[in-house]
Amino acid sequence: MTEDLIDLDGGQTRMEAAYGSDDGDEDLFAITAKRDASVGEIFEQNYRPWDGDFGPRWVRNYAIFRHHVFGLFSSKGHRNYNPFIRLTILVIFIGAISPIAMLFFSSLFGTGPDGFIDKMWGVNRSNLWGQVLGYFPRNLCYWPLLTALVVGGMISDDRRNGTSAIYFSRPVTRVDYTMMKYLSVAVVLGFVIVFSYMSYYTLAIVFKGEGWGFLIDTLPMFLAGLLCSILLVITYTSIGLALSSISQSRFFSAIAFLSIIYGTKLVALLIDLQFETSILYILSPYDCLAHFGQWMLGLELNYSHSLSLSVVSLILMNLVSILVLISRVSSLEVTRE
Repeated sequence: MTEDLIDLDGGQTRMEAAYGSDDGDEDLFAITAKRDASVGEIFEQNYRPWDGDFGPRWVRNYAIFRHHVFGLFSSKGHRNYNPFIRLTILVIFIGAISPIAMLFFSSLFGTGPDGFIDKMWGVNRSNLWGQVLGYFPRNLCYWPLLTALVVGGMISDDRRNGTSAIYFSRPVTRVDYTMMKYLSVAVVLGFVIVFSYMSYYTLAIVFKGEGWGFLIDTLPMFLAGLLCSILLVITYTSIGLALSSISQSRFFSAIAFLSIIYGTKLVALLIDLQFETSILYILSPYDCLAHFGQWMLGLELNYSHSLSLSVVSLILMNLVSILVLISRVSSLEVTRE
């Protein structure tokens, strides 16, 4: 090995060249560098801000929405939902619209003695209630599991992988980021919950061939149930996203949501059975919704405490969840080293 000095604009630098060990070593020429090689040019790299036109605000927001919602149907360019999650959501959706099949069969075979089939599957206060807030199977199996699958990783993945740096490196504000995440979850839940409810009511009228009189009689009940379904979507979305924003694990978000829904319900039920008081039901998101829904649909109330307590508790749940969500989104990183 030899060391040569090369003159660079009045200065000197050291070049080390190795010689081979094969035949020709006696020529004393380097085999890894040319003796007459020219000195390379050093380039300066500058970063300049983008001076072109950005897309409108709604396009950037729609890209966030599309990434999460369209991912349920296509993974190309969208969020990659696990095939098991897609299959589970499909099973939940089929289960949610299953009463429509019973309505169809009842229209084929008639009402039966004493209107038994209509009472079981037709449009009435109890069935409209059951389509949204019925505890089994919807609020025991369907809606909490659906929410847990959708919100898991919605924000926690961005926190764990630093994806927020990609969002905020574009002209996407934290308000837009939060709103589009919220809207994405609400649309998926609403498609299953609200759509199945509206389909049940509409097709019940179509299959039975009911007239305007039936529509006028049942429309107030339908609108009351629709309001309850929207409140359920909003409440579950708020709680689920708040839990997703405080962790870096999609598993924690899903399990924590299920624990809150089932845990508060179970504790309140045990206290009610032991001490015959329903006051702790104000800690259960489902029971607050159920209490309000029973009042809206004109059903007998199953709770001994005041309705105002359930309403105030429901408002506080959503308010606290949204405040936690906003606080955690504001702490998301803008750059990633």
